[in-house]
Amino acid sequence: MNHPAIDYPLGPFTPYPANPVLRPGPHAWESTNVYNPAAIVHEGRVVLLYRAHADDIVSSIGFASSDDGVTFERDAEPVLVPEHPYEVHGCEDPRVVKVGDTFYLTYTGWDGETARLCLATSTDLRHWRKRGPILPGLNTFAGLRETPTDEWSKGGVILETPVGGRYLMYVGEGNVYLAESEDLLHWRLVDPEPVLVPRPGTFMGDLVETGPQPLLTRTGHILLVHNSAVHLPESGVYYACGQILFDPARPTVPVAAMLEPWLEPTTDADRRGLVDNVTFVEGLVWFHDTWFAYYGQSDTTVGVATYRPELPKEDQ
Repeated sequence: MNHPAIDYPLGPFTPYPANPVLRPGPHAWESTNVYNPAAIVHEGRVVLLYRAHADDIVSSIGFASSDDGVTFERDAEPVLVPEHPYEVHGCEDPRVVKVGDTFYLTYTGWDGETARLCLATSTDLRHWRKRGPILPGLNTFAGLRETPTDEWSKGGVILETPVGGRYLMYVGEGNVYLAESEDLLHWRLVDPEPVLVPRPGTFMGDLVETGPQPLLTRTGHILLVHNSAVHLPESGVYYACGQILFDPARPTVPVAAMLEPWLEPTTDADRRGLVDNVTFVEGLVWFHDTWFAYYGQSDTTVGVATYRPELPKEDQ
């Protein structure tokens, strides 16, 4: 991603007044809910790879593009659909990054019982080669709560710039872990212990999960945007978004964390939907001198929040 130097924290972001920017569409496969999109700039347009489904909640990944970041045209057919036993109940919650001439898409394969982090690759964002689950045996809820099986992983976000000859990927729902790779295809955990855990009494009190791809700041630190949840006393959940900073020399140790969310439910679309009270960000792009952060609104529609920094003349 080409962008000017950034500082921590990134923002402030302002939700777009005319949200949602993407609603359920006319095609059966996206007729009920669209949300949690990956985002990337390609050929001068913002591309969203968004999760969508009908009433059956079997998700596919759709393709939409925009020349202004807020008005989208979408393909009639999804670009990623369930095909294999490990994803028979859905291809969910994508994140995307480009390294060289290849796009790397992580997504959740859901078989109805277990969530598995999967990888696909492409050179054009529409035609994907599935690489299958990439961290078998990992359970990112370990120590937090029981899962249907002893395996559970999702939310892989890849830093496009290698560090010390290896690529880094933060991964996880519940807790967040760090994985590494030399070739972007084969991944292993750096440490068996999580690098980010819930912090009781805060907006990240019960669950943390990765957001969009990490970025390097002006100081060389790794900025990880994340999603966090708390269980509400009256039942249900509340999802808001934070930012964490890591030192690349010690990428398993957080060195700074936001104490308050930079994005949280504020509108009717954020507060009411398939799952109420959710702002869940998975896409972040630099486009037209502005940061666009794309997020799912209550697992039903897609919203965007923007931040336009004051740029030095040489960056304008």
